[in-house]
Amino acid sequence: MRWVKLVLVVSFLAAVAGRAETARIVKALPHYLDQKGRYALKPSLYERDAYQAYLRGHRALVSAMRFDVQWKGSHSPDLTLRVEARGNKDGETRQVTAEAPVKKGGPFERWTSVTLEGETYRGLGQLTAWRVSLWRGGKQVAEQKSYLW
Repeated sequence: MRWVKLVLVVSFLAAVAGRAETARIVKALPHYLDQKGRYALKPSLYERDAYQAYLRGHRALVSAMRFDVQWKGSHSPDLTLRVEARGNKDGETRQVTAEAPVKKGGPFERWTSVTLEGETYRGLGQLTAWRVSLWRGGKQVAEQKSYLW
């Protein structure tokens, strides 16, 4: 019985250690930001979705777009989050890329934000597709993309 417990503990530790080097993207949330940098007027998911729909319909009120990305995995100093966005402006398809180093967050789940603002955002036009990816040392380790990518 003692050997069985030892084997189970060693198996569990090996699985955790093997998984520690992997990373995955749990979700990516693109948000329009108004002139004050807000994506919602009240702290409610319903209010957030309603305000995002309002901002989509009133593009003059939008000053930037922020991608909030939830990811899991081990943190290392060379881990980078890359956001690629495709848009349509004046009948032309345009693509922009932005990167941000990920910061150490909580022990289990982490959030990193990348903001497209200024000329980068205005040059994109209407967002049609996006892809977010995690990079470690020049190698892609995780990716999530929208349906139209």
